Amino acid sequence: MKMIKPVVNLSRVADNYDTFILGFNGVLYEGGNILPAAADALRNLFLQGKKVVLLTNSSWRVATVAEWLAENGVNPADFACIMSAGEILHYKLKNNAGTYAALGNTYYHLGSNADKGVFSGLDYVAVNSISAAHFLYISEVAQVDDTVDTYRPHLEQAVSLGLPLICAGNNTSCFKNGKICLASGAIAEQYAVMGGRIITLGKPDTTLLKYTVDGVGDTGSILVIGDNVATDIKPASLLGWDSMLISKGRHVNFLGEGYIPDVAKTRELSNGYDASPTYVISNLRW
Repeated sequence: MKMIKPVVNLSRVADNYDTFILGFNGVLYEGGNILPAAADALRNLFLQGKKVVLLTNSSWRVATVAEWLAENGVNPADFACIMSAGEILHYKLKNNAGTYAALGNTYYHLGSNADKGVFSGLDYVAVNSISAAHFLYISEVAQVDDTVDTYRPHLEQAVSLGLPLICAGNNTSCFKNGKICLASGAIAEQYAVMGGRIITLGKPDTTLLKYTVDGVGDTGSILVIGDNVATDIKPASLLGWDSMLISKGRHVNFLGEGYIPDVAKTRELSNGYDASPTYVISNLRW
């Protein structure tokens, strides 16, 4: 059984790694704001000459992520690379090849319409009726209290029409405003159960992690830091990389809010995913 080491400060283990791959929501960002301790940790990694990669399942384009970081006091230049599921999806839609070649160009946007950067500058048109769409698209649920049943009527209609569903980000749940809430991946999973065809893009797909670090150059030893065992810790394990789980994030209801993480509960949680983090920390701090 792999040993899981509890740590209070990232500085305790930072010297062991050259490259750090950070998630966004639950690691640097929560409740609409940058977490100050996490921002301080990021700055210290940069000052020590470490390569820091931001890889998020968000549908935001990279330019939007960088702009938001700058507006909230984090220098985007502190990252060796910023990559998002939305950016990669935009690239795939733009190239219109393989899975994406036969989609058609009209889509019905499920959930939140807050960010449409994925389709910006491309020949795709949002429509107000599922019957007029060639495919469905979802990146984020509309409200934190939404359930799968909120979307069921739309999914049933789309299944009857044989429409595919594109999902930006594979998270089935997320930590938002201090609450665990539904995420787009859960809608995609339900659509698949109903017999619909889904096209998902995001972690835990290991190709995204490999694609992202390819642009970094010599990575040396890598540490993946995230708050979700399924989308952060699992792919790191599959790639043979060390990882650090944020306990006061996606799994806070199970792991608790203690300053010192509960290793026994972390191990119990990890067993369900067949992937254990190397370290567990309550919040990212230097």
